[in-house]
Amino acid sequence: MTRVWKWNRPVTVREVLEDLRRERSIAYTTVMTVLDNLHQKGWVRREAEGRAYRYEAVSTRAAYAAALMNDAWSQSDNAAAALVAFFGMMSEEQRQALRAAIRIVQGPEPSQTVAETGVESSDETPPPTGGPDENPASAQGDAGR
Repeated sequence: MTRVWKWNRPVTVREVLEDLRRERSIAYTTVMTVLDNLHQKGWVRREAEGRAYRYEAVSTRAAYAAALMNDAWSQSDNAAAALVAFFGMMSEEQRQALRAAIRIVQGPEPSQTVAETGVESSDETPPPTGGPDENPASAQGDAGR
């Protein structure tokens, strides 16, 4: 799968074989069998091209990794404990990536601007109109302090 994801386009057995042979000796039939098995499992789709097939990944590497994590998490009898243990194994760089991912999923804080987050919100609240007199706290003036 790594080789198929690497090219991010339909590939032939011959292309994968030539790439793998840069690192080790491997038979054409081995690569063909592995790609056929991946096709049977639904991980790649294939289209005939002459006497050969072109294979293409069904999902991205990120989607595959997410599905594996979700599957592992769903098999736990204590999801919170599993997450705590998983987060404890993370490097600081991985924790920062996790925080960034959570911010993306949750969307920007109401006080953050598009310039700060780089993300536009479709449900932005329009800014208040009028001056400071419309703010109930400021209507008290100095007496409220």
